Amino acid sequence: MKLVECVPNFSEGRDQAVIDEITSQISQVEGATLLDVDPGPDTNRTVVTFVGTPEAVVEAAFRAIKRASELIDMRNHKGAHPRQGATDVCPLVPIADISVEECIELSHKLAKKVGDELGIPIYLYEKSATKPEWEQLSNIRVGEYEALEEKFKDEKWKPDYGPFKFNPQAGVTVIGVRDFLIAYNINLNTKDKSIAKDIGLTIRDTGRWKRDEDGKIERDEQGNKVRTPGTLNACKATGWYLPDFGLAQVTMNLIDYQTTGMHTAYEEVRRQAELRGVLVTGSEIVGLVPLKSLLDAGKFYLAKQGQTLGLNEQDILDMAIRSLGLSSLYEFKPEEKIIEYRVGAKAKGELASLEVHQFVDEVASDSVAPGGGSVSALLNSIGAGLTSMVCNITYGHKKFPQVKPDMEKIGVEAQQIKDRAVALIDKDTEAFNLIIAARRNPKSTDEEKQIREKAIEDATKKAAEVPLETCKTGWEALKLIKQAADLINPNSISDAGVGCLCAYAGVEGAYLNVLINIQSIEDSEFVEKVKKQADQYLQESKKFRDEILKISYKIIQEN
Repeated sequence: MKLVECVPNFSEGRDQAVIDEITSQISQVEGATLLDVDPGPDTNRTVVTFVGTPEAVVEAAFRAIKRASELIDMRNHKGAHPRQGATDVCPLVPIADISVEECIELSHKLAKKVGDELGIPIYLYEKSATKPEWEQLSNIRVGEYEALEEKFKDEKWKPDYGPFKFNPQAGVTVIGVRDFLIAYNINLNTKDKSIAKDIGLTIRDTGRWKRDEDGKIERDEQGNKVRTPGTLNACKATGWYLPDFGLAQVTMNLIDYQTTGMHTAYEEVRRQAELRGVLVTGSEIVGLVPLKSLLDAGKFYLAKQGQTLGLNEQDILDMAIRSLGLSSLYEFKPEEKIIEYRVGAKAKGELASLEVHQFVDEVASDSVAPGGGSVSALLNSIGAGLTSMVCNITYGHKKFPQVKPDMEKIGVEAQQIKDRAVALIDKDTEAFNLIIAARRNPKSTDEEKQIREKAIEDATKKAAEVPLETCKTGWEALKLIKQAADLINPNSISDAGVGCLCAYAGVEGAYLNVLINIQSIEDSEFVEKVKKQADQYLQESKKFRDEILKISYKIIQEN
């Protein structure tokens, strides 16, 4: 699932009724999940955090901005925090399966909608900025709300979207894409916060002032102060003392975890701590984190142990949690701290969560779903799982060091295909249920009949697309088995053969579902496209099956 985080800041932190009315707009949008509402009376500002699909985030953000513009009057606003609009800033943050470029497109879409429909001037900032000087929010916010009327007389302040006109009630709103920020603290076995602060100065990207032997700050030829750069990029850090736990912490914001991940920061703080005679005893995450940030950490520590492939997501997460000491102060609960788990984007579906005998009983019942489509997806997941298994066995065998790189690559890809196939077990049944629901729509009038027919057509297309994706995952699994067949430990060849047969059965089973579903679709162009793609997957899968089985029988006979 594509996931985007949105963190709008509203210029109201004291009137709870107004805050509730604004945030309720977000909660009402399907596909958007409200995660946090943090009002500040002194700043008179509320920071809201929600996540959702791209479409849901745009809709929820628009509704919230609209309601804020109706309830908040900037002419009466006072607060400690810099501000210039009822919705002061609205950042979008890519979380899962979505690129920065896609999010930038979303920011333009949201900005245009707000500007056109609400008459609010919109500036784009950070990665969405249309001018270099507008990348920094502070440059756009200069003078705050009180300067807006005068700024709108100057052509250089023409907004990216919306009217080039002062809106006295709503002010202006700044929208843009930024990286995800991880608030991350690392524990030290000392109460001395000066040590933690010293480490923070050493590692933060801006570093510290360079000083001479007398302790005076050095200056360059132009008289500017000289800095010694920090050891970590995209990191802001300092140190403090936690009296409740009796320890000091290096506290940091990792403003781009793709550049500096938690494991990188943890290892660097550990190195710096040892230089000062203290030890790192664990760490904590403040707020939520993307799943990938923890998977990156888990893979890093697994690689240090020589385990680089074939591990499932839970194993990787467990390694990250243990290695970073994330439960040292309190129990780290992935379902509460990981964004994708919090919104259910990574939860296994109802069918995939069943025990084997329960799933088989459900298939054998008088219900029409789950049926052949879900079973085909299950077969693909087993085929991909067996592929990962044979790669693992070969990778760890001392007789096959020369194929380790190949086994690593194939094994990791097989795990990914397995996970996608597992998700399709429930998606197939869900797609079938959409058709049933569409058929239950009223059909008393001509208008109702048209609506019903369109709903059935759309649902049936979905019901054809899901098994087409199942065909693809089986085809991908077969392609990997073919790559591995000549390289794996010969003792595992029968497992590879069984994986091949499972994956091929999954492909052809899904193919049958594609054929039966496209029969009732009126859109001939859609039908032709889907049928052509399904035919290709099936024919290529047959070739892979025959080649893999030929290799399998040959190796078995020779051994």
